[in-house]
Amino acid sequence: IRTTMPGPEAMARHSVLFLTLLIQIARGQVSYSIPEEMTKGSMVGNIAQDLGLDLQRLKSGKARIFTRDSTEYIELNRNTGLLLIREKMDRESLCAKTTPCAVHLQMILENPMELYTITIEITDINDNAPSFLKKDFRFEISESAASGAGFMLGRAFDPDVGTHALQSYSLKPSDQFRLELHSQADGSKNVEIILQRPLDRETQSSFTLLLEAFDGGDPVLSGTVQIHIIVLDNNDNAPVFMQKVYKTTISENAPKGTILTMVSASDADEGSNSVVTYYISDTMDSNVFDMFLVKEQTGELILNGQVDYEKVSHYELNIQAKDQGGLSNTCKVIIDVLDINDNSPSIQILSSSHSIPEGSKFGTVVAMLNVDDIDSGVNGQVHCVINENIPFGGVPALSSSVSLRVQISDVNDNAPVFEKSHYEACVLENNTPGLSIFTVKASDADWNQNARVSYILEDSTVNGVSVSSYVSVHPDSGLITTVRSFDYEQLKDFHFRVKAQDGGSPPLSSNATVKIIIQDENDNAPQVLYPVQTGASVVAEIVPRAADVGYLVTKVVAVDVDSGQNAWLSYKLQKATDRALFKVGLQNGEIRTVRQVTDKDAVKQKLTVVVEDNGQPSRSAVVSINVAVADSFPEVLSEFTDFTHEKQYDKNLTFYLVLALAAVAFLFITCVVVIISVKVYRWRQSRFLYQSNLPVIPYYPPHYADTGVTGTLPHGYNYEVCMTTDSRKSDCKFSTLGGQNVLVVDPSFAETIQRTIKKNSSIDDLSSAESVRKVTLDF
Repeated sequence: IRTTMPGPEAMARHSVLFLTLLIQIARGQVSYSIPEEMTKGSMVGNIAQDLGLDLQRLKSGKARIFTRDSTEYIELNRNTGLLLIREKMDRESLCAKTTPCAVHLQMILENPMELYTITIEITDINDNAPSFLKKDFRFEISESAASGAGFMLGRAFDPDVGTHALQSYSLKPSDQFRLELHSQADGSKNVEIILQRPLDRETQSSFTLLLEAFDGGDPVLSGTVQIHIIVLDNNDNAPVFMQKVYKTTISENAPKGTILTMVSASDADEGSNSVVTYYISDTMDSNVFDMFLVKEQTGELILNGQVDYEKVSHYELNIQAKDQGGLSNTCKVIIDVLDINDNSPSIQILSSSHSIPEGSKFGTVVAMLNVDDIDSGVNGQVHCVINENIPFGGVPALSSSVSLRVQISDVNDNAPVFEKSHYEACVLENNTPGLSIFTVKASDADWNQNARVSYILEDSTVNGVSVSSYVSVHPDSGLITTVRSFDYEQLKDFHFRVKAQDGGSPPLSSNATVKIIIQDENDNAPQVLYPVQTGASVVAEIVPRAADVGYLVTKVVAVDVDSGQNAWLSYKLQKATDRALFKVGLQNGEIRTVRQVTDKDAVKQKLTVVVEDNGQPSRSAVVSINVAVADSFPEVLSEFTDFTHEKQYDKNLTFYLVLALAAVAFLFITCVVVIISVKVYRWRQSRFLYQSNLPVIPYYPPHYADTGVTGTLPHGYNYEVCMTTDSRKSDCKFSTLGGQNVLVVDPSFAETIQRTIKKNSSIDDLSSAESVRKVTLDF
């Protein structure tokens, strides 16, 4: 008989194997909830009453309690059927932060055998106050530190859970610094003090702050720590990490001295103030602090202990970079521990029969076993096997044997097996060709040549190009390297397959899928979509002198082809003829008036707006905007066309005008003929459609639409302009750009213009004070 029992997830799996040759066994389950720290001899519950068992059955069945570990916290009184506290239980020692906290027991009876499961939940009491690992914190802060600078303190620790756990912090005094909390992946919050006002060493050279942590118990328990701050002089720049978060993985049982990753920070200062050293934040738990070390000069993070996946599968470190002037910055390193199959299954005999009577019935229980493997995933799956041909039979058993020596030669009957069927790795764009990404690994259970594995990149295409032009695989080591430099804006990620082939004849192989994710780098500056910058004309936004405060002049629209925070844009007013008159929305790029427009304000206003992204370092674009403060177009034209009268007209202008008139007449006649032809064609088509009873689809001319980016661009206007009789000096055009009114005027245009504005009846928001008019003057 072969019985296979897959184990559940690590740390919580156990299995009971029934070797069945006998009768069905009775089972039951009961649960209790008790507070921690109960004294010895305290009652947990009446197990006999709760399970409906007779006290005589407990005695005759030799009832006993079984636990998986050696510590016995609960004992059974067979005479009374009561479960009693044998050893005082501390919830924090048993379960740490795990909730709910429970102890799992089994009660076993014999003659006949019965098994009952007992679950005892240990509830928390507020028996621990918050505490800090350090007696005090000491910081040296430069007086040039800007407001908003942060200094990480770590967190207080309270082994209690729920409302009894750590709840809040307070900082006294709080006039110079304030607290800021940062949530962690495990639900805790690290504390950081934020500088609220610039420091002045000459006024005050040191500070002593009191940080207090409170839990939510009744009464409330608290712990305190002092923060000593020394103010230094003349160090203006703190180190800046290349990344705020570093991620890496490590296999459990990795040897001491393994390099995990390397953090890097730079300081814009010069001399000794630019020399950066690295430290592991001393706010970490002592077991984490002793497990890793970082080289002060290079930033290499090195394993300094033995990692065990079954104990801790995830680490988070805070690495500090400090310059010689005392300024520091912090980054986070996230380390995931990979499980390996380093634990053998353990077998414990719960109960067994010393002898089995001849003629026992089928189904009689012979023994009960507990099988446990603390590895996770497939490494924790347990397969239980009972030997075949068990010699239940003759007494005494008779046998004979002969010894044979057989030499077994290897046959290539095992294909290489990858450690994982799917691999995933990240590469920063603009990488150097030949960069090593990571290594795929496959093993073969065969021997010698049959176990020699070679790695082959399977042919496939990425965007129509062979994958071999992107990456290469070393045939012996499985190392994957880049062949070209990647561009995130053209390629976000791609897949390919690697084949592992052994050296047998015929060879056997297996495949693994690899996904490469391209990470964005801030290598693209913002692009201004509106207003369009042209060198041939002056584009002016009109602001009436009656405009109120907050009047929308125009809106700068820009995009950045990068992604994430590299594409977050902010708008700043760099230069302005009158800075007190206009402001730019930091997030939306809207240019509005700050105050009421007056008659003293100049007609010509020139604004320069800088659009910056949020990358490190940031990139920017500049756009110039001309604003005309006027109530009418003639006023604008008189301001922008003063110098046009000094131009000298070409002597052959009359000839050119006659030639242009002839060309226009020819084009007019051609257009009339074409229009008549189209009308006749459409009339014939409409009669054909009417006679054929086909549905007629109306034609609507296209209009300019909102781009969907800002949703604030106004609708269009139509203008009619009357010109003077002097044909040599009259020229006027009108058009619509970006949903705004655009008037294009030749520099030789006369000073006297009559203007009539006709409003389109299909526009329902012309009454809005937010509508913007634009004048384009060609020079």
